Amino acid sequence: MYRIMLDAELGKAFDVWSGYLDARTGEDPQVRARLRSALQSARAAAAEGDPVSARALVAEMYEDAAEAGLAWAPVPPGPRAADRQARDYAKDGLRQVLPVHLREDLDSIAIYLRVTGRRLRTAPGLDAATQQDILYVSARAGMALDLAHPTAARRELERLEAIARRCGVEP
Repeated sequence: MYRIMLDAELGKAFDVWSGYLDARTGEDPQVRARLRSALQSARAAAAEGDPVSARALVAEMYEDAAEAGLAWAPVPPGPRAADRQARDYAKDGLRQVLPVHLREDLDSIAIYLRVTGRRLRTAPGLDAATQQDILYVSARAGMALDLAHPTAARRELERLEAIARRCGVEP
């Protein structure tokens, strides 16, 4: 699972950069050539099983583009957006690896987590400590889902439901 998420993260970055470099933006051709070379090196590193080098090269690409002032170049996504994009990209890989019953179980837990979390976040009068607990438990549940671990995800859902009952919110 973790490998699929890492591959998805890199795959998304490769696709974004390829799309940008294939577009005719009229920006500095030397910088774009350097970025294209870095992208090819990053793809090669990933293909050779070296995701650390591939991620470092992609990070350098973002820095180079910013330093060169390329107005249309991609900007690195924030942590939340990066996770969301990686999950979106990983869906296809997961379909090939996980059995149907496990995917359905994880999807069901994810729906319950979203609904319960939304009800809690919109509940009036929650103190800061309770809000932090909600975010913490939700993040742990998200990690369990990312790792395709339904037992851990269900346990975090139960913790979230306990918080909801304590706050007088229907789980």
